[in-house]
Amino acid sequence: MASLGLNIDEQNAVDRFRTTVIEPSMTALVVLDFWAEWCGPCKALSPTLEKVAADYADKGVVLAKVNVDEEPFIAQQFQVKSIPTVYAIFQGQPVADLTQARSESELKAQLDQVLAKLPVQPGGAAPTEDITPLLAMGEEVLVAGEADRAASIFSQIAEIDPASGAAIGGLVRSLTALGEFESADAVLAALVPELVNDAEVARARTALELARNKPDEGELAALKAAATAPENFAARLAYAEAAFAAGTRDAASDTLLAMIGEDREWNDGAARAKLLQMFEATGLEDPWVAAQRRRLSLLLFG
Repeated sequence: MASLGLNIDEQNAVDRFRTTVIEPSMTALVVLDFWAEWCGPCKALSPTLEKVAADYADKGVVLAKVNVDEEPFIAQQFQVKSIPTVYAIFQGQPVADLTQARSESELKAQLDQVLAKLPVQPGGAAPTEDITPLLAMGEEVLVAGEADRAASIFSQIAEIDPASGAAIGGLVRSLTALGEFESADAVLAALVPELVNDAEVARARTALELARNKPDEGELAALKAAATAPENFAARLAYAEAAFAAGTRDAASDTLLAMIGEDREWNDGAARAKLLQMFEATGLEDPWVAAQRRRLSLLLFG
């Protein structure tokens, strides 16, 4: 759960949640119960949860409770719509929704299924987690435009594996998408030496560099007007860069591809170099990049 850009109350809520849920979940399976004092079904379910957690303590199960009235920010992060809501949390991630298990037998049956699939180590050292699925989740969320949620996911992955260039790079790109350039700079400034030249970090650094040039509407309009002169390649390049920073990627690629088609050698191939830089910043797995690369290939080799 990302902590950047939060107010003091939200930061304190995150810190409490990290201590009571995230950290224990590194080795144990945390049964997380969202409840409230006024909720009758919550009070009816509570004894069952407590008994099952006690029975399964030697299997690495612990119970944590979040009062939605006292911790509304945490409930909001989990998109809790009704209570009781119960999740199983392992290594900082929800791994099962236990809400529908209202009886002792149902709850134990679901826990047995979950425990059979996870390397829970009660009382032991935290196992090494395969972060590949988590990274894929972060990328999917970021591509979908949910940069704040992506930042939270990548931040958690970086806590699990601080040496992951993909996690750090994803976090920087998420913060860049949110316009939180200073926070992105802080992440890059805190890099461990072995990640300074990491490819994913370099990609994120490129994305940040391009995004810094985001113009306001008036500047973008002026650049677009200047770029209407076909012979003014410098103005067209400046407009393409500004358009990309402003989020209008198609306009940027259309401009650069047109320049390449007219004079691919202009300024030592500056238009093609800028387009490739945009590809790197976006990520080669992005569908938009794949489409523009096909257009570039047809233009160069078609």
